[in-house]
Amino acid sequence: MTQTNKEYATALFSLATEGNSVDQYEKSLIEIGNIFKENPDYIKVLESPAIPLSERIAFIDKAFEGTYTEYLVSFIKVLCENGHITEIISCIDAFCDLVRIYKNRTIATIYYVEPLTEEQKASLIEKLQKISGKVIEPEYIKDEGLIGGIKVQIDDKIFDGSVRNRLNKAKGEMNK
Repeated sequence: MTQTNKEYATALFSLATEGNSVDQYEKSLIEIGNIFKENPDYIKVLESPAIPLSERIAFIDKAFEGTYTEYLVSFIKVLCENGHITEIISCIDAFCDLVRIYKNRTIATIYYVEPLTEEQKASLIEKLQKISGKVIEPEYIKDEGLIGGIKVQIDDKIFDGSVRNRLNKAKGEMNK
């Protein structure tokens, strides 16, 4: 993440907090990010110097005006005008990071081989919240390489309860 992304995200976050609209901005920005992810050619059009800036701004108005707040549409326009439209996803990610900090939330990436039951998920999330002191947003990823068990990453910490990890530890002990 670049300093530019952080600056754009911080400015937008300030607007969101001033207007008590953090939740609304977060929801809308996630939608906008998904639109850009699903339509990568749209970014190419908006960054193209072959298309006059006034036309690119008109494309943004047509696509987003009336659906999203004036500030969010202006945010997209500013990125386009300043030649940073290719960084919109990173700016949105930086904004969401600021929201997580503001709301004391964090993402827990949970790697598994066999899907967890709802009861297992609830129990795991409860334990992770106690360990981290934060509200956990789980992200589940299937990983056949674990053989069994789970591995969890929260921020820069990894909790590895996988069979693969246990086998590697046993192998290391045998090699001593």
